[in-house]
Formats: sequence, structure tokens, C-alpha cells
Amino acid sequence: MGVEVRRSAQGVTLELSGEWGARELTDLEAQLAAVDVHAARELRIATAGVTRLDLSGAWVLREFVRRARAAGAAVSFQGELPDQLRLIDETLKDAPATPAPDAAAEASGALSAIGRYAVAFGRDLVLGLAFLGRATSVALASAGGRARLRPISIARHVYDTGITAMPIVALIAFLISVIIAYMSAQQLRGLGADIYVVDLVAIGVLRELGVLLTSIIVAGRSGSSFAAELGSMELNEEVDALTATAVNPYEVLVLPRLLGLAVALPLLTIIADLVGLTGGALLCRYLLDMPLTQYVSRVNYAISPSTFWVGLLKAPVFAVLIGMAGCFHGMRVRGSARELGRQVTQAVVQAIFLVILADALFAVLFMKMDL
Repeated sequence: MGVEVRRSAQGVTLELSGEWGARELTDLEAQLAAVDVHAARELRIATAGVTRLDLSGAWVLREFVRRARAAGAAVSFQGELPDQLRLIDETLKDAPATPAPDAAAEASGALSAIGRYAVAFGRDLVLGLAFLGRATSVALASAGGRARLRPISIARHVYDTGITAMPIVALIAFLISVIIAYMSAQQLRGLGADIYVVDLVAIGVLRELGVLLTSIIVAGRSGSSFAAELGSMELNEEVDALTATAVNPYEVLVLPRLLGLAVALPLLTIIADLVGLTGGALLCRYLLDMPLTQYVSRVNYAISPSTFWVGLLKAPVFAVLIGMAGCFHGMRVRGSARELGRQVTQAVVQAIFLVILADALFAVLFMKMDL
């Protein structure tokens, strides 16, 4: 191991030999420091005699080359540039610069960020489709009798996601219907069209607001609960224990939650519709002095036979979307409580987004079907 210096009329030649690694750093730095780079106009480095060169040795050699070039010497290598030096140069070249970036650098950073988000979105989409496929296969196997349904577990989830959510769902439905009726009455009273307040309340609650607000409440309440429960089981390795004992986690953990929510959400929607219509009736009675019989008669006139079923048809679809988002993110928890919180947040956001997106698609579909 060493540095041999040969001087000629053309310049200085350094012949490197031996091992250049972390253990030899002290000797290597001392030998390179003894080379007078100020007296050389041309400096050639031969690395053919080096038997081992790691990144520590390459870094020392790179610093020597940088010092020689700063002194005005033209540095070149005999043969190929060592791969270790090339790796260090490329790594430092790709590192972010400390000065303020110019417009081109900012554009490149923005494109890089878009690319990273696109790759992450594609990866999450593939994982989501795989999760949907596994859950669907388990559901089909259960329908075919090859997997065992768990009615007690389904009933528990119906209770947790449905019955315990009735007070908050009823309260929100009542307040929203009262707000809609009040705002409509303020606008229509000046036109002498008070009776159309009933139309707005009935159609708005039955077709859209009843199921949509209920689904958003359930997404924040039950979607987060699913993600937190399954995430905690992942952190405690309970899901791995089920797999080790030949029990399908999707059959035990995912399917009962999906079926329970698919049963509970339509029932909550019916309750929200009834309470919403009741709230509209109370406001019309005390604000517009409209008799209850007239309100009921106008509701029957305003709604068509499909109005109630159009809203109720959305509920099972929304329930599956909420349950899938909660269970999917819960099963993705790995490593720490911080990851658990992040996945729970993503589950709620994704569930609400999917519900609103599905509602928009339903609106377009029903418009095309003239419903």
C-alpha cells in the first residue's frame, strides 16, 4: 500500500498500489499530503496497482484530486476512472444544492414530486385492487359454502356501526333538514311559493342528503374504527397469528365488518330520512303555519315512487366503499403507532372521497336513466 511519485518533463505521475480502505486512511492521507501539487502542471494518476478500493479510500483520493485541481494542476487518470470515484461524483451531483434554486431547478423538483406522487398512487391502486380481489373471493367462497359466515360477529358490527350511531345520525339529519327548510322559506316567502319548501326538503333529504350525510358520518366514525382495530391487531401480530393457525384474516376480520356495515347503513339512511322529514315538518308548522296534514299531502305529491329507493340504493354501495377503505388501511399498518395514526387518517379521508365520488357517479347515472 503506498503512493509512488515519479516526476518527468511532462509532469508528475502517481502510481497507487495496495489496499485503499478505511483501515489505511491515516497512512494514505499522510502520503498524499506529502505530494507537492503546486509544482506540477500535469498530474497523472495510475490505479492499476490498487488491489482494493472502497468508498473511504475513493473519498480520500477524490479530495486529493480536488486539491490538485484547485492548485492549477491538470489531473488525469491512466486507464478507466475507478467506479468508486464515479459513484461519489454522481451522488454529489444529484444532491440538492444549497443556494436558492433557479426556475429550471424548481420545475425539475416539481416534476419529480409529481412523478413520486404518481408512482405512489399507482402502487396504492394496485394494492387496493388486490385487497378488493381477495375480499371478493372470500365473499364468493362464503356464498358458495366453502367459507363459514360468522353471524355473531356480523351482528356485533351491525350494533357497533348502526345502533350506536343512531343518535348522532338522527341529530345531524334533523338539523340539516331544519336548515334547508329555513333557508328555502326565507327565499321563497317573498315569491309567495312557501309550499315548495316541502318539495325541497322531501326530495333533498330522500334522494341525496339523507344517505350522503349518513355515509360521511359513518365514514368518520366506523371507517376510522375499522382502521384502528385492524391496525392495532397488525402491530400486535394478531393477524400473523391467525395466518399461522390456518385462519383466513379476510374471512374473520374483513368480511364480517363489510357485511355488518352493508346492513347497518341502509337502516341508518331510513332513520335519517324519517327524522329529516320530521324536522322539515316542524319548521313548516311553526315558521310557515303549515298544518301537518298539508305537509304530508305535499310530500306525497312532491316525491315520485322512485325517490326513496334512489337514495336507499346508494347506501349498500357507500357501505362497501367505507368498509373497504377502513379495512384496507388497517391491514397496511406496519411498525409504529405513528403509522397507525397516519393510516387511520388516510382511511377516513379516502372513505369520504370515495363516497362523494360514487354519489356524483350515481347522480349522472340516474339522470341518464331519467330517475
